[in-house]
Amino acid sequence: MTERTKRSLRAGLRWTSLRLRLVVVFALVALTAAVSASGIAYWLNREAVLTRTQDTALDDFRRQMQETAAALPVRPTKDDLQRAAGQMASGGPGYSVLLVDERERGKPIVGFSDLDTFTRDDVPDSLQKQVARKQPLTSDNEHEYHLFWQRTSIAGTPYLVAGTRIIGGGPTGYMLKSLDQERQDLNSLAWSLGIATTLALIGSALLAQAAATTVLRPVQRLGDAARKLGEGKLDTRLTVSGTDELADLSRTFNRTASSLEKKVADMSAREESSRRFVADMSHELRTPLTAITAVAEVLEDEADSLDPMIAPAVHLVVSETRRLNDLVENLMEVTRFDAGTARLVLDDVDVADQVTACIDARAWLDAVDLDAERGMMVRLDPRRLDVILANLIGNALKHGGSPVGVRVRTVGEELVIEVRDHGPGIPEEVLPHVFDRFYKASASRPRSEGSGLGLSIAMENAHIHGGDITAANSPDGGAVFVLRLPRDASELTGGGADGSSGRGGDDDSEDGGAS
Repeated sequence: MTERTKRSLRAGLRWTSLRLRLVVVFALVALTAAVSASGIAYWLNREAVLTRTQDTALDDFRRQMQETAAALPVRPTKDDLQRAAGQMASGGPGYSVLLVDERERGKPIVGFSDLDTFTRDDVPDSLQKQVARKQPLTSDNEHEYHLFWQRTSIAGTPYLVAGTRIIGGGPTGYMLKSLDQERQDLNSLAWSLGIATTLALIGSALLAQAAATTVLRPVQRLGDAARKLGEGKLDTRLTVSGTDELADLSRTFNRTASSLEKKVADMSAREESSRRFVADMSHELRTPLTAITAVAEVLEDEADSLDPMIAPAVHLVVSETRRLNDLVENLMEVTRFDAGTARLVLDDVDVADQVTACIDARAWLDAVDLDAERGMMVRLDPRRLDVILANLIGNALKHGGSPVGVRVRTVGEELVIEVRDHGPGIPEEVLPHVFDRFYKASASRPRSEGSGLGLSIAMENAHIHGGDITAANSPDGGAVFVLRLPRDASELTGGGADGSSGRGGDDDSEDGGAS
């Protein structure tokens, strides 16, 4: 199974996926429609079946009462009632008959068509009272007695029970009609409707899946294309077919991708041109700067013998020449990082000796308190580590004053170097920008001694090792810079036996001074 198929499957199974929601909505709509239609159909068929059976039985029972029961003698015997009940039951559409009369007042006689099937106990009391009640004659009611019926259940079986009385004197008749066959028919209908509802639900799910596939496939292709575009593949385009809204969206995506590709290409070209210009300018400045530096050093040596009016100007020229030289070297290092040509030259380094050498080379021994154990070996680029330390310690001395505390320790597989000063700290609004290029906390001092590139270069050198630098303010006052580097950078750089990271590029050294 391909990764794209797995991704599509996972997307289809998420509860938040459009495909699943579309299938669920289709299924719910189909289920609601099918259940409603099935319920209405079942109710209509149930009423039709029961009404038809009921009307047939009641009409026949009324006719039998008029023709058979009404023909009985005024004082019928039990045998007369029994015979009449049997005759009525045999001529009717499958119901049992019960006839009740009085031979003498208070002495009822009963005739059954089937004693095992239908007795007087099976007739509800409420129905017997209604049948026996004499109705007042009015303009709307021409008969004293009427036919009454109700549906009941006996031993779990549904029945239709009806009763009436012969007008003008005669027996009272009751009928019992089983509705079990109708119940079975209705149960079969319910099962059929249930199966139809299930099939409708399954069909709707399949239709929803088909619709989702048709609708969402272009959306998925659009999502894949947007993902590739976000990964930097700016030549990604969609194949457009049709004239619907999704086709318009795909065309818009293609136009946007083309415009973005062109703009990125233009920006890359301008950036490359600017980077090349800075690199070329830095290289071109090196030759005259070398000559100027040499002359400045000679002038500095002779400054004491020059006219007192000229000596300050000489000192200014020497200072600015050194500052310009540092700026050119920093710009060259920045262009190497931007071009991706900076490389590591790894070596086994005793961190305590390396920090001590960095401090001693810049005459900072009296201004720095070093807390580092000897014998703490790491595999890093010693030149770049020197640049990082020089910038961090130099900035701490310049902005925080001495003494500056430097603490070296290892945490797991990391080398941690903490540089702490005792100055006023870093303003909160400045903290997010301390590693930005050419950023200076005081806009009123644009010509301060530093170039604004030192901390940026230190951060780049930390990143090329696979490390990082953080800046914060100490609760006790002063700023704290924490450098974290892996103890063995060769695992991240893929270095060979010579310790090189394998990246090509200029390996010119740069000034390690703070900026």
